[in-house]
Amino acid sequence: MIKNLKIVFLSTLIFSGISISQVTSTVIQEKEPGLNLKVGEDFTYVVKYAFLNLGEVRIQIIGEESINGKRQLNTTAYIDSYDGLPFVNLHQIYKSTIDQTYFPVHFLGLMLDEDTTYTEYIFYNDLRTSIKNGNYNTKELWVDSTTTLTERHQDGLSILFYARMNFGEEKSEAIPCFVNEKQEITNINFYTEEEPVRIDSVDYEIACRKLEGETNFISVYGLTGEFEGWFSSDNSSVPIIARMNVLIGSVTLELIDWNENLWNPPQYIE
Repeated sequence: MIKNLKIVFLSTLIFSGISISQVTSTVIQEKEPGLNLKVGEDFTYVVKYAFLNLGEVRIQIIGEESINGKRQLNTTAYIDSYDGLPFVNLHQIYKSTIDQTYFPVHFLGLMLDEDTTYTEYIFYNDLRTSIKNGNYNTKELWVDSTTTLTERHQDGLSILFYARMNFGEEKSEAIPCFVNEKQEITNINFYTEEEPVRIDSVDYEIACRKLEGETNFISVYGLTGEFEGWFSSDNSSVPIIARMNVLIGSVTLELIDWNENLWNPPQYIE
């Protein structure tokens, strides 16, 4: 049971990435790439499993830089279990640098512990991908290899920003995913119809649009099968709530905190 609940909590990076590795890119029509992704964004989600609140996922855009005249955004996700849980003590950090087309150029995942481990991907323009894995504290390197992908892929954090910027038309996509150093596919359906969504942190119905999808593999943290999520129907397309299947059942992520100086949930009006 302890092991399974750890899998449940870890798999929730689906919405902070739909599973620690995933998705590809087009831009919403009539939008400049990256226009509605802003440095300073800071969204926090509670992770719910049955009647338990297991912890939080926090997603930030922490900075930007210009490389050869092209904008790149530095994004970070933190996963932290709540103190006092008898069955899990998890603290992880994921970093992804994405370009203007929402493809990643660099990914780093840290599993914080007495012996912190890491996984690092560097995505090159010629489709080569560098893979490193090892002990972050001692610098011991267990894996140091390079593979060539068939096309550009996404990591698990960049998928969130890809999804946000790809609302705008009703469509279905089969999206290349780099998972466990393997090339996989995730299917996602985007919808345009506006729906009302309620969460505990907002006292009105939020105007949202839905996406849903399915994986045909088991990700490194137990995500498998169908998932669905609701994003705000404004130009920022902020994830509001998500539901997904893992190996032992269903988990939910729900927005609980954000930077009010940059964004507030749009109200649903019939």
